[in-house]
Amino acid sequence: MRLGERIRRIERDDRLDPAVARLDGAAGLLPSGRARDLLHGVWLGHPVHPIMVHLPIGTWTAAVLLDLLPGEHARESRLLIGLGLLSAAPAAVAGLADWSRMHERQRRTGVVHAAANGVGTLLFGASWLARTRGRQGWGRALALAATGAVGVGGMLGGHISYHRAGGANSADHLIDLVPGGWSDLGPLEAFPQGSPGRADAGGVPVVVVRTGEGVSALLGTCPHMGAPLAEGDLVDGCVRCPWHGSEFRVDDGSVVRGPATAPPEVLETSVVDGRLMVRAPSAHY
Repeated sequence: MRLGERIRRIERDDRLDPAVARLDGAAGLLPSGRARDLLHGVWLGHPVHPIMVHLPIGTWTAAVLLDLLPGEHARESRLLIGLGLLSAAPAAVAGLADWSRMHERQRRTGVVHAAANGVGTLLFGASWLARTRGRQGWGRALALAATGAVGVGGMLGGHISYHRAGGANSADHLIDLVPGGWSDLGPLEAFPQGSPGRADAGGVPVVVVRTGEGVSALLGTCPHMGAPLAEGDLVDGCVRCPWHGSEFRVDDGSVVRGPATAPPEVLETSVVDGRLMVRAPSAHY
């Protein structure tokens, strides 16, 4: 059996659901609003967790490599492990924020991912303590074991990110599928005032918003996890995702509230003989 299929078994294991519920309770303690958007990476334009994990993983890897080199590097290795321990906590908090806005199969895998990384962090902590007490041999051995645990955690994190697209832009491909030239979405009057309307341009989902005399059209799939934006609400000039509450300005698509970090593409609009026409932005031609 391929390793990928073994990982997918984790997604289907409902025995993990009590652990998911407990971790979800911890996620509920995270701050909301701008603080949570900071953890998601709204300010950056993509999730911040994958960047933050580079520091603990990098420093821990460097410490283990120093352990394997000839010469005396005990002080440097201990300092690197300590730095990794300090940076692991904020990285874990950012990961928890992202995990709390994922689907069931990703959340189950995420619990095991967190457990593996937690074991690795505890082992590195024990390694740091052993080194501090002068037990360099134990420190090296514990660091090697910790590296294995963190490696398993990283593999599961990669599965969530790449195989299950956790944190990836779920709508990016759609702009390349919008037909060239103008697409007729139908009579403008068929779309409601003050609430999102559903349409499609050559099979590509589009959300249409009419406000007063103006009309805006965006790709109709939420970049966060693929929710249909036409099923959401219009709030203060923003389309709110029906699944996780991300908000996007209707005029330029910019992200006002996460967990989404990427904006949906805004389409050019024109009204011809009372019919709404849209096309991809000229930058995509």
